Amino acid sequence: MEPILTRCGYRCDLCLAYKANAESDPAVRQKLSDGWFKYFGFRLPPEQIVCDGCMAENPRLIDKGCPVRPCVIAKGLDHCGQCQQYACEKLKKRIVVYEGIKQRVGADIPEDDYLCFIRPYENKRRLEALRASGE
Repeated sequence: MEPILTRCGYRCDLCLAYKANAESDPAVRQKLSDGWFKYFGFRLPPEQIVCDGCMAENPRLIDKGCPVRPCVIAKGLDHCGQCQQYACEKLKKRIVVYEGIKQRVGADIPEDDYLCFIRPYENKRRLEALRASGE
């Protein structure tokens, strides 16, 4: 699958909740519910875990109250990295950095957990790279 970047810099193609991933193996929904709770402190029932991605037209979203998506769309941008107000307060609440999560949980993070629960959402480096490249 080609990389699919969200408005805030997450990667749909790597996310287990993304429709193509969640529907190919429904068992990943429970795994994701548990992983999100462990690393981010929130839990969604597995049956509610499926997302079309915020780049889709009229998408089913995990976070229906996301303030970033409508802001980026209203500004006519593809992602937050293109915004002159980068990184605004809306985005700061959505920034994911591996080192910060590791520090918060106070333990090493197994590679599989990193790939499933953190890597898809590590947006700070992605957005900064996009800003540096002018994309």
